[in-house]
Amino acid sequence: MQDIKVLGTGCANCKSTVALIQQVAQAKGVTVSVEKIEDLQAIMSYGVMSTPGVVIDGKVVHAGGIPSRDKVEQWFSA
Repeated sequence: MQDIKVLGTGCANCKSTVALIQQVAQAKGVTVSVEKIEDLQAIMSYGVMSTPGVVIDGKVVHAGGIPSRDKVEQWFSA
């Protein structure tokens, strides 16, 4: 199971990113744990200055804007 954190203050883009990750994971049959991080200090501790940011297993893989569906699919194909 992949541990995924979506970093963001609760904006529409952040919610869309969570939904997209869940949709792609389900379509690929991948089990994920998606956690929403809204605390600004916690977000900054990852070095993310523009949200939404995505952290998979402790590594920042995306920051600033909704990731493309293709990009999200690549995260689950490894």
